[in-house]
Parts: sequence; structure tokens; C-alpha cells
Amino acid sequence: MLGITTPALPASLRRTNERTVISLLFRLGRASRADLAKAAGISQPTAGKIITELLEAGILQAATSDPDELAEFVPRPGRPGQLLHLNSASDRFIAVEIGISETRVTALPVACQAQEHWVHCFPTPGSPEEWQRQIQKLGLDTTGFWGTLVSVPGIVDETTGAVVFSPNLHWLEKTSLTSLVSEVWELPILLLQEIRALALGHLTADPEATDFLLVDFGQGVGGAVVSKGKLLASALPLVAELGHTPVPGNDRRCGCGAEGCLETLASTKGLLESYSLAAKHKPPSWNSLVAHVQRRGIEPWLARALDSTADVIAGALNVLGLRRVILTGNLCDLPEAVLERIQSRVRSGALWARFGNVECLRAPRRRSAGLVAFGIDRLLLPSSGNEPERSRERSGKSLKRHGTKTAALSLNR
Repeated sequence: MLGITTPALPASLRRTNERTVISLLFRLGRASRADLAKAAGISQPTAGKIITELLEAGILQAATSDPDELAEFVPRPGRPGQLLHLNSASDRFIAVEIGISETRVTALPVACQAQEHWVHCFPTPGSPEEWQRQIQKLGLDTTGFWGTLVSVPGIVDETTGAVVFSPNLHWLEKTSLTSLVSEVWELPILLLQEIRALALGHLTADPEATDFLLVDFGQGVGGAVVSKGKLLASALPLVAELGHTPVPGNDRRCGCGAEGCLETLASTKGLLESYSLAAKHKPPSWNSLVAHVQRRGIEPWLARALDSTADVIAGALNVLGLRRVILTGNLCDLPEAVLERIQSRVRSGALWARFGNVECLRAPRRRSAGLVAFGIDRLLLPSSGNEPERSRERSGKSLKRHGTKTAALSLNR
């Protein structure tokens, strides 16, 4: 499914087909058994067995039988088949976003909504002990849940569940985050690097987005790569760390310990610092910066940040062999002229622009959708080499036990 490579061996073919069905429903929303079989390239009997198993596990759900609604999704003559969709009736995952300044928590069903809604939030503390106490204070009932999914800033080894380096939250490096969470919620736990979660979320939402570089702008600048419909992995737990590319002439100290990193110019903090220095007044708010750019256009302090960002992106495209860039985060709040300048500069530096089109597109953040996609892959349908810390057998028993039970959680939407 999304972000996972499964070898084409007989033992893994069924798992591959299950992932394909779920991936199609992520993209299509609803489809009949026949349509899923055709789109997945598998026989209808095989598709039928897979769909029945996914229905029994509570991953899929039958859509309404209302004729008018069916007609909306199956606009063809004859009696339409039963439509299926990902289960939206029961919350199955606890999602946690650890941000530099704020931690957010919510419950999510398999069919995660594109519009994010985080129910609980609290300021991210400066120690693991206080962070754990804040999580405990939520008093959540995890009955019927399948796992906890945690979005983490920095460099994350998703296989071992270790935070190798977090330049803006160094306490994450000195503790076992999985142990902290498991002491509160007795559920399987997965960590996912925050920008990779955004990339997976975009992949679930855009059927055409099979190859792209996602660059997010917030309290840092991060990147993630999707190639051939899958998250790019590497020998190290370090991919597309664009924010820590040095910019010539930049002497600002970065949280990573280096000097001159791009994120010291293009992050929210970096842009506010540049604006404050240029305007020679007290530190402004982000809204006042946006309003200023809307009135005055792209001034030299902003042009430098945008051009440096575009140059780093163009270099990454040349190395990765990609032509599409997805921009998310606070930079997207700025006027259209900002995007146009970045796109123009990227095209001037990207080699592929000499032969074809290179795109820079804005998109909303879809972090929760990416977390759910990752949870389905790693907890519900793990392939060889992608087993979570708790065994596949134990997870399977959990699904059968809770598959048709509505979870009683205080986070229900």
C-alpha cells in the first residue's frame, strides 16, 4: 500500500492485494467489489475473499444502499453493486503530533477526514517526564483501539522507534518515546517523521501524486520524497533534510548546531526575524508579516529567503529526478506572488525544465491522513521486514476482537 514495498513472493501476494484494495479506497472514496477487482488487476473471487476479510476486521464498511447515493457514485446502466468504503464509524487509532511548541492528540478512524481536527492540545514541555504527565492527564479510554501513531520532528529511525536527532526538541533524543507512550496506553506504537507523515497524507488525497518532493514550512523547513507512489527510504533514517542545507552568506546559528541552515531564513521564526530586522521594530506576529507582504510585496529580506529556498529545491530535484514540488505550511499563507517567485526560480535551476514542465503547487497539511495510512501498513497489514514491535499474530487477534466494536473514547468527534 502507501509507502511500503512488498516483494512479489507467493506468501506476500495476498498482503499485497489487501494493500492495493485499501489504497484504492483511500483514493476513490467508494467503489464496488467488481470495480476494485478490475482496478487492482485481480480476479473477482480473489477480490471477494480479501474484501470479506477486511470487512470482518472492521477495516472496510459497506456504504449506504440508498439508490440516489449509489447512482451518484456508479453512473452506469443496470443495478449497481454494493459500494464499499474505509470504515468511518469507529475510531481505531490514537494520533499524536509532537510539535516544537505544541503537542496535539486526537482519535482517528480508518477513513480519516482530509480536514484535520485535533481534539486535545497542550504546550510541549521541556522534559520527557512532564510530557508523559500531560499525556496521562488526558485520561483516554483505549478500548477497541488498534495502535498509537506519533508524528515526531527531527531524524527518526522508524524501524527501531528511536529519535536519533531533534534539533529543536533535544529531550526526544535522550529518552525512549515508545516506552513513555506505552506506559500510558497499552497499544502498539509507531513513530513517523513529521514531514513523511505529511507526504503520505498528500499521497492518499491526490490520485495523480505518485512522484513529488514535499517541502513543509513551519518552525523548521523539512522535506520528504514520494517516488513511484511510495515514500523514499534510504540506508540512513535521513531523507530530504532540506532545511539544514547551508546557505552562502547566512551566519545565523541553527538548532542543529550548524551555521547558515536554510531553515534559519525560511522557517516561520527565520522570516519573522528577517522582517523584524528590516522593519526595525519589536518582533512582529505572523499575521502582521502576512499583511505587510500583501501591502508591500516581496522586499529584499523576503526575496533572499525565497530565492535560497528555490535554489535548494532545484538542486534536490536535479538529484532526485523529480519535476513536481508540493509546498505546505506557513509559507503558503503568503500572496500568490511568493509562489510564483519560488516556481520561477526553481524552474531556472531545475535541469528538467529545459525539456519539460516543472511544477510547484500549494497544498494543505494532511498529517492525520498520513499517520493512518502508515498505521494500516505497519500494524494491520505488515509485510516481511515491516513487522511492528508487537507481533503480527497479536495484532491480528486484536483486530478480530475489536473489529466490530465501537470504541468508547473521550476523543470521539
